[in-house]
Amino acid sequence: MDVIAVVALLLAVTALGSARRAARKLEALNQSYWELRYDYTRLRSQVQRLDPESNDTPPAQAAPSAVTFVPLSSMKKKNE
Repeated sequence: MDVIAVVALLLAVTALGSARRAARKLEALNQSYWELRYDYTRLRSQVQRLDPESNDTPPAQAAPSAVTFVPLSSMKKKNE
């Protein structure tokens, strides 16, 4: 029984170490993502200042959507 407990303890310690390493990697990736996003936004604004005539707006902002708001109360049945 003692051998099984020792093996289980070693597996638990190994799993804890793996989980901590994965958490550190995830935190590093998350930090890199936000740094890249910040740099991208900063560089995009610099390009816009250098060339204001360029129209780099996404298509969703360029053309308004044809979908309009329909209140749910207008969809109720009239015979209530």
